[in-house]
Amino acid sequence: MKRMETMIFLVLLNLLGIFLASMAEDKLMSPSKLRMFVDKLPDMPRIKGYDVINGVHVPKSLKIGMYHKKWKFHRDLPATPVFAYGTSKHTATVPGPTIEAVNRVETYITWQNHLPSKHILPWDPTIPTATPSSKKGIPTVVHLHGGIDEPESDGHSEAWFIKGFKNLGPKWTKKKYHYHNFQHPGTMYYHDHAMGLTRVNILAGLMGAYVIRQPSVEGPLGLSYGEEYDHPLIVFDRGFRVDGSIYMNSTGNNPSIHPQWQPEYFGDAIIVNGKAWPYMRVKRRKYRFRIINASNARFFKFFFTNNMTFIHVASDSAYHERPVVLHDLLLAPSEIADVIVDFSKSKSNSTILANDAPYPYPSGDPVNEANSKVMKFIIEPHHVVDTSRVPQKLMKYPSPSVSEASNTRYIAFYEYASDIDEPTHLYINGKSFEAPVTEMPRVGTSEIWNIINLTEDNHPLHIHLGLFVVLDQTELINEEEFKTCMMKLNDAIKCEISKYTHGKTTEVPVHEKGWKNVYKMMPGHVTRIFVRFSYIHSNASYPFDATAEPGYVYHCHILDHEDNVMMRPLKFIH
Repeated sequence: MKRMETMIFLVLLNLLGIFLASMAEDKLMSPSKLRMFVDKLPDMPRIKGYDVINGVHVPKSLKIGMYHKKWKFHRDLPATPVFAYGTSKHTATVPGPTIEAVNRVETYITWQNHLPSKHILPWDPTIPTATPSSKKGIPTVVHLHGGIDEPESDGHSEAWFIKGFKNLGPKWTKKKYHYHNFQHPGTMYYHDHAMGLTRVNILAGLMGAYVIRQPSVEGPLGLSYGEEYDHPLIVFDRGFRVDGSIYMNSTGNNPSIHPQWQPEYFGDAIIVNGKAWPYMRVKRRKYRFRIINASNARFFKFFFTNNMTFIHVASDSAYHERPVVLHDLLLAPSEIADVIVDFSKSKSNSTILANDAPYPYPSGDPVNEANSKVMKFIIEPHHVVDTSRVPQKLMKYPSPSVSEASNTRYIAFYEYASDIDEPTHLYINGKSFEAPVTEMPRVGTSEIWNIINLTEDNHPLHIHLGLFVVLDQTELINEEEFKTCMMKLNDAIKCEISKYTHGKTTEVPVHEKGWKNVYKMMPGHVTRIFVRFSYIHSNASYPFDATAEPGYVYHCHILDHEDNVMMRPLKFIH
């Protein structure tokens, strides 16, 4: 009898859970209730990472905090609780302020955590997660994505800290981060990188643009510049409840294994610079847009509904040798496209920046009415004088010389599933993050990395400190046979990889043949990359010790994958 009562109780408890979950689902804000193109595109506050004394740029120290506040994503949506970067709670924004630095002028930033003791989003303690000993406080750490910086200031996942630095991660080293800015000019972005919490901290709002300018080199190019004609566009997707709060499913795909973790987060509202489907009024002239995909997992394939083109001038943080004209533009999470758009070429007085990338990419659902629109441009009817130009030549950096590579590595991506065939975790080289470091390049050298993607997803690989050029992408033949061997031996040489790399090759797109810090690793392919652990614009050595603790990392930049735990340590030696 008692057993029967227990079973009835458990069934009722389960039904109650389903009912409560459906109640929560009922409170989701339907994107169709939010009218598109009613909010003006904001330009995020700009903070200079330098001072000017007697006409000379000199280093500057900044203090930037992380604050819990409310943010209006849409005219008709109640204000949303967020985590935001800013110099004060009042000025904090989502995304955070754009930090403008100058080549060879150092910037120092003290990142300050003012966040509450409890997170605004569900997080999963069953994946490796930064956890304060007090069990209170939200761990954060800031990584400058694309930055060539000392290990102590790179934002290592285990260098986290909570409010007031009261609890510190095992790899924490310093409060004031030192950004040398010695690298080539280009667009980067800063974002949270705390172990196991990256996906929820960024989802809550912790990201912002960082631009290094080099007027002596960029000025002669004649590209659009200045606050009116040069805009970072930080694009990401979110779901909302009717009360305005960010919606993140609190039940995992394998709740008995991971109560909350899901392999990819998607929302139907597309946000640009902190507004859902905004509009921007533009003149009939050229504009520069530094487009950053800050989504957790969504790929975007951007295009204009009036057939206008993008003039692609830089990929991630590095200029091309020559501009490339594109009708559409595929961006993985954390990839950056630096483009010129010439509105004088438009035959209409408005156009929509649209998206048609399936999600998950490449074989997921097609876009719907909501997530297929990004923002609207309203184009003034009369032409104006435009003195900017797009030169035939931009910047030439050294091409990779494969003979220079001092080492060749094989890096395999694995996904593991439960009995119900739902993903449980993802590993690089079959190893957890905590396993001893296996990638230890010499500072100043170059290497060939063969990225073997044995999963069904396209994984954007990001390597901290290093820049790389994609050499080729080759489809695996008899993939299941090779995968079976790899799952058993986890050794590409012993599994005779050369027998399986005879499939069709996919040409690297022209606009992605330059120096990258993120690239889309196609499923069932081996992608060969030439990685350089030195500057690309000069032969100068790093002005810091890259072998210092806590070292670096490399990882998949789908944040939900990175957190569980598609990330490995990267340690340099002399």
